[in-house]
Amino acid sequence: MRVLLAAGVRPNFVKAAPIMTALRGRGHDVRLVHTGQHADDAMSGAFFRDLAVAEPDVHLAAGAVESAASPARRMGRIMAGFETIVLGERPDWVVVMGDVDSTLACGMATARLRRVTGARVAHVEAGLRCGDMDMPEEFNRRLTDHLSDVLLAPDEGAVRNLAAEGIAAAQVEMAGNVMIDTLLDRLAVARARDLPGTIGASPGGYAVATLHRQANVDDPAMLSTMLDGLAAAARLLPIILPLHPRTRERAAAFGLEDRLSSFRVIPPLGYLDMLSLVDGAALALTDSGGLQEETTVLGVPCVTLRPSTERPVTVTEGTNRLIPWPPTAAGIASCADAALASGRLAVGERSPVGWDGAAAGRIVTAMERRG
Repeated sequence: MRVLLAAGVRPNFVKAAPIMTALRGRGHDVRLVHTGQHADDAMSGAFFRDLAVAEPDVHLAAGAVESAASPARRMGRIMAGFETIVLGERPDWVVVMGDVDSTLACGMATARLRRVTGARVAHVEAGLRCGDMDMPEEFNRRLTDHLSDVLLAPDEGAVRNLAAEGIAAAQVEMAGNVMIDTLLDRLAVARARDLPGTIGASPGGYAVATLHRQANVDDPAMLSTMLDGLAAAARLLPIILPLHPRTRERAAAFGLEDRLSSFRVIPPLGYLDMLSLVDGAALALTDSGGLQEETTVLGVPCVTLRPSTERPVTVTEGTNRLIPWPPTAAGIASCADAALASGRLAVGERSPVGWDGAAAGRIVTAMERRG
């Protein structure tokens, strides 16, 4: 098979890495396309070395796409560029991952050319739903699922969501969570880096926090509440905050920079360093979907700073919990206290079905069966 893997942001590449390895291991022709949705300095050769994969084969207008004035214009640029690649490559499959703008853009570009090229769309992480259509990711993932030819679900709840929306069972595969393939493969290497020790943090003696979602950081009142809540939680134990550029910019624009003094703020981290930091933490507080998954497998208690999650299995089977909504500083601190009291688990102790490090092989098999 000839396969294009389309990825545009850091979590996409974490998912793409084991799929690319599995495809090449079975002798398939695979090319990794960087859509350029994120073109920051952190997306460097070091990042791909962290993942133990080669850098992308194709860069699609990297940088220019990121500077687009609106999501619609950015998606239009990605669609136009990716359409040219599909017409030139004539792949059997285009694999899109997750729920970002480039996921939907590449899926639409491929689906529109289906009759011309024969290329089909495989959606990794299909079927996730949070129910909030004001969230751009929810919009993207729903549309991508309904234009895809095979839907590769990470858990049984996602399979049920797809069935409830009328998608034929023959199109759906319970592949499992491919992000966990990368985590389990790279965990020993991450631990050897000992990022906590490098920055003088004691294993189990700190919390790690991340905050970047549009709904949490683009509104001054909401960002203020979130920072106050994290500050209240920081009275329980020190919080290390790898600060996302978006959050730093918004805090400065809203006059909230002084609130950051409650935390140990560090620059954004590469994949291995972040995994090392989270693995050594007693607690995670986050609005990141990927971190909800990773902490579940690592056994680290997690507090999710959102009203809902498209990964409910991390709550019902894992170590995750949602804060009371609407958020308050007291509610966030109370939730953090309860999470800390629950204690750390062994790696894999609460892993859902299919979060076993073998999802990439099942993804490749699903495409092979369909030619």
